[in-house]
Amino acid sequence: MTEAAKQVAQRTEDRLDKVVETVREQFGKITKRRFADLADQGLFDDRIDQGADRERAERRQREPGGPG
Repeated sequence: MTEAAKQVAQRTEDRLDKVVETVREQFGKITKRRFADLADQGLFDDRIDQGADRERAERRQREPGGPG
């Protein structure tokens, strides 16, 4: 490989490394913000899930042939 080709390859590799770094940073910002928004909306609240599970369990018990 000639010296000029080596330099072009090195510059290309450096540019790609910068692109990768930028993409990782942006992805991190987006996912962090998205996760925080979901948490703020209460998506991960256990109380909501427990209420839905309780209702489901009560409904199953009332059905004919259901447990209990």
